[in-house]
Amino acid sequence: MKYPQGVKRNQSNVTRANKETNYGQRGMTLEKDLDKTNQFYLDTKRAIIHKKPTPVQIVDVDYPSRKKAKITEAYFKVPSTSDYNGLYKGRYIDFEAKETRNKTRFPLINIHEHQVEHMRACHNQGGIVFLIVKFTVHDEVYLYPFEHFAKHWDLFLGDGRKSITYADIRDESILLPIKYNPRYDYLAAVDEFYFE
Repeated sequence: MKYPQGVKRNQSNVTRANKETNYGQRGMTLEKDLDKTNQFYLDTKRAIIHKKPTPVQIVDVDYPSRKKAKITEAYFKVPSTSDYNGLYKGRYIDFEAKETRNKTRFPLINIHEHQVEHMRACHNQGGIVFLIVKFTVHDEVYLYPFEHFAKHWDLFLGDGRKSITYADIRDESILLPIKYNPRYDYLAAVDEFYFE
C-alpha cells in the first residue's frame, strides 16, 4: 500500500505489536463464562456461588472532580485464596479457575502455594474443592477434583515437577460440555463426583 508523501509503513513495529501478549487478561473468558453460569445457578435457586473479590489497599486517588475520582495507586492487601466459593446442597464449595494455552500440560506455576494450602484446608474440613481448568487450544474445560490435583502438587513440591500432563487431567477429571445456559454446568460434574 502506498502512503501519501512517500511515507513507508514501519513493518517491524507492526510485527512486534502483533506478537505482544496481554497476560493480564488470561483466564478472563473462562471467568466470564463461570460468572454467567453462577448467575444462572443463583437465578434458578440451584446454588449460591460467587467470585471472591481480591482485597486491595488503595494508596492514592486522583480527584479531578467529585464524579471523576480515579485510583492511581493500589496494592493487594493479602495473598488471594481461591477464585470462587459458595453453597450447594448444604455443602461448602471452593474452587479455582485456570486457563492455559499449552497443548500438552498444565503449568503448576499458574497456582500459588497459599492458594493450594487454602484449598487443602477447605477439603480437610469436608468442603467440595476442585479446579476448573480450560485448555484453550483443545477448547476443553475440566472439573479437576482437588483429591487428584493434590497428589500432583505434592510431587511438584517433592521432586520439582513443574506441570501436570494434559492426559493426566483428562483421565482424572470430568469434561464439562459447553452449553448455552448454563455455559459450563459444573454442578452436574460435582453431583457425579461428590454425591453419587
